[in-house]
Amino acid sequence: MKESKFILAISGGVDSVVLAHLCYDAGLDFDLAHCNFKLRGADSDADEEFVVNFAKAIDKKLHVISFNTIDYAVSNKVNIQIAARELRYTWFTKLMQENDIATLVTAHHADDNLETFLINLSRGTGIDGLTGIPAKTATISRPLLPFSRAQIVMYAKANTLQWVEDSSNSETKYLRNKIRHEIVPLLKELHPTFLENFKMTRGHLEDTAKIAAQHIASLKLRYFEPYNGGFRVAITNLTLLNPQKAYLHGFLKEYGFTAWTDIQKLLKGLSGKEIQSKTHRIIKDRDYLLLEALQTAEEISYSIFEGQTEVKTPFDMAIKVVDALEERNKNILYVDKDALTYPLTVRKWKKGDYFYPFGMLGKKKLSKYFKDEKMAVFSKEKQWLLCSGNDIVWVIGRRMDRRFSVTETTNKIVKFSIHK
Repeated sequence: MKESKFILAISGGVDSVVLAHLCYDAGLDFDLAHCNFKLRGADSDADEEFVVNFAKAIDKKLHVISFNTIDYAVSNKVNIQIAARELRYTWFTKLMQENDIATLVTAHHADDNLETFLINLSRGTGIDGLTGIPAKTATISRPLLPFSRAQIVMYAKANTLQWVEDSSNSETKYLRNKIRHEIVPLLKELHPTFLENFKMTRGHLEDTAKIAAQHIASLKLRYFEPYNGGFRVAITNLTLLNPQKAYLHGFLKEYGFTAWTDIQKLLKGLSGKEIQSKTHRIIKDRDYLLLEALQTAEEISYSIFEGQTEVKTPFDMAIKVVDALEERNKNILYVDKDALTYPLTVRKWKKGDYFYPFGMLGKKKLSKYFKDEKMAVFSKEKQWLLCSGNDIVWVIGRRMDRRFSVTETTNKIVKFSIHK
């Protein structure tokens, strides 16, 4: 925070006002950002007006945005609190990018952390959920987390600060508010140092989580083999782990997976079966699980025109007319120029494709060729083809079609060379 400018999220409540006051007194460089969620009519607009005046008083730039939160919640089928969170953090991210600012500072405090802990506990969670709100991430800093709300209010009163009260915070129809007003007071009544004890427990849980994360990271280095832009994991390694579901969670949670029982079943499932998250998928491929980011469904093809001497996308390929066959390897192809119909295309394979493999009689479906070659699922999906019209000229890097091969009657030879 001291080294560079940051954005401070301000609602007008006591927490964010105190944080802004502290940062201002420390001489830090920051902008303010306020969201008007339009949920409380005139009260929401009054909060915005308060923040505008506060920003002027401390001579700080203020960014303000208004949201139709209810419409967003309905159209995205989420509750109001989730809708407000998604809207504000999406805007904060955009604001940071537009202003080339790396850090967002928020006024979360120790009581917020306790409430988050109890919410996650009530829903069923692992150790990550029980560690609560992190004090710092790559883009967010929460300097007030060590302090209770009571301490923050005490500071505000001692410094005669003004703030606004959000009337919706007193409504117990929201889970967080119900925990804040009904459960937390009882816990503090049972044990006067409950909040301090919770902070200590949370620290122990964070330490345990760090140990677990280091262990998982170490195993991932051993078991996750880079493969076709993703990873390949030998199933034998996973079957030896106990408790297996916990290890799968540790390995795969960052890729958005949640169906741990289904992933366990995949270990013994049929080859070709897959499970998807919103961003990735896992495929059973014989003795391996293959992990890869989801690809767009759009079919992409690239044209090669007559006389063109190189291709840069989707890979580097040189094209030239030669007098005779020169060096040979799997990344070089020689064809009879007169057999080609321009423009040529480079595309992925699709169901129903077939070709006439060089050195074999008759035609063969690509799916059967891939199976005979024992190609992994990812390898098949990443396979590019060089085509002339509807005909496959080359299963690139693997096998050419004999209809385009150079013969004694060939007049012109075209050489295709891939440079990896």
